[in-house]
Amino acid sequence: MIRPLNRPMITLSIMLATIMQTLDSTIANVALPHMQGSLSASQDQIAWVLTAYIVAAAIATPLTGWMVDRFGQKNIFLASIGGFTVASMLCGMSNSLAEIVAARLLQGVFGAALVPLSQVVLLDINPKEKQGPAMAIWGVGVMVGPILGPTLGGWLTDSYNWRWVFFINVPIGLLAAYGMWRYIRPVPGPRQKRFDMFGFATLSLGLGALQLLLDRGQQNDWFSSTETWIEAIALVVMTTYFVAHTALTPADKSFIDFRLLKNQNYVSGILFIFIVGLVLYATRALIPTMLETLMNYPVATTGLVTAPSGAGTMIMMLIVGRLIGKVDLRLMLLAGFTITAVSIWQMCHYTIELSTSDIIWPGVIQGIGMGLVFVPLSAATFATLSPAMRAQGTALFSLVRNIGSSIGISLVQTMLVRNTVIAHAALTERVTYANPAWHNPAIASAYDLSTPRGAALLDGTVTQQAAMIAYIDDFWLMLFLTVAVIPLLLLIRPPKGPKTSDVDAHVVME
Repeated sequence: MIRPLNRPMITLSIMLATIMQTLDSTIANVALPHMQGSLSASQDQIAWVLTAYIVAAAIATPLTGWMVDRFGQKNIFLASIGGFTVASMLCGMSNSLAEIVAARLLQGVFGAALVPLSQVVLLDINPKEKQGPAMAIWGVGVMVGPILGPTLGGWLTDSYNWRWVFFINVPIGLLAAYGMWRYIRPVPGPRQKRFDMFGFATLSLGLGALQLLLDRGQQNDWFSSTETWIEAIALVVMTTYFVAHTALTPADKSFIDFRLLKNQNYVSGILFIFIVGLVLYATRALIPTMLETLMNYPVATTGLVTAPSGAGTMIMMLIVGRLIGKVDLRLMLLAGFTITAVSIWQMCHYTIELSTSDIIWPGVIQGIGMGLVFVPLSAATFATLSPAMRAQGTALFSLVRNIGSSIGISLVQTMLVRNTVIAHAALTERVTYANPAWHNPAIASAYDLSTPRGAALLDGTVTQQAAMIAYIDDFWLMLFLTVAVIPLLLLIRPPKGPKTSDVDAHVVME
């Protein structure tokens, strides 16, 4: 007997799957040193635990649209959750570097569809007037998961061992799979679309080359390395082939439906989510390393002072979800980007001497700003997109956000290293006996260059200050990017009023 749609249970199951996948994008980072010792791997080798996941997810994400059209939402969702859960078990059981890298590849492949599919299903099971709150709930999982990942990963690693970073996914995955199997039925009549092998191959090779270039570029000293040149050439060649092939292939036969790019709101949303991914994740990558390396914060303390920003994001998303349809989306986006810019401006004035409140409050303000941006942006991006194009649209949306975050993290890390060297050299030039500071007897005694201890202490102080200057330079870059994107809000057209939706007839509770 068919009963009314059970939105709460479907939403809960979807959010479990989303949080499981987004947590895994950062939860393993803090456990890498422990894995390195346990698996007898070098620092360069253990980095493949992260690289394998990122590359596999990037390649598999664009497949989501075609797989949903071919096999249906429910089947792909269940296969993704099941595969991700099994791959997580294999990661936790790994006893060698090869085993864990292979398991992480599987994690990336199966987990790639979870975030875009969760967005599709929430849009499909909710009528227009409820899609704003639905996107708010979805946004909580997408944005808060990566923020809480390092904190949870640090606690699991310290309290148990690094294997529990992966084993924690097993009960979550089982609950999510049961909920999807029990409460949702397949949308009838998936389209039997021909698979565009050439389009997929060129896009996959291009994305793989891009992710490898970004992830390993700094380690390889960028274009002084042959590997980086090979990756860059592969990226350019494969992307050119893909663009030309897609432009010359009919929309119903190409791997990516280029009709998506004719929707102005969707294209504007893609541009904005790229900036959001770049700014948010790059800033999140900077703060923990700054606290731990410059200010000697323990991992647990770093997690505690950065976690409130996730709370700010979550609370604001839930509030904004109820404002969708009542307040102009562009005004909310303007407020969100402005608040985010204010928070980063505060970070631009950081010094070596910071109190806990100096770290927490800019983070909370940034979280509020991002909450104001993410939900209206998701609603505006898909407001004028037809339901038939949502699966491919959400996959591309997630892919662009992930590429933005990869580029942002790579950019700020590269600038951090290079600007530290530049600032160190500039500061060293000013360390002379002619400097008035040397007239202070206490300073002259502590930093006595005639003794090894004094020279080492001075070098350490200069290095610390140089690194702080480099971090501030990164924050100024993030501020510039945030402010520069605000005028582009004029490209977004306000969606029309809500219309009656009969989607409940397609997705029903058994």
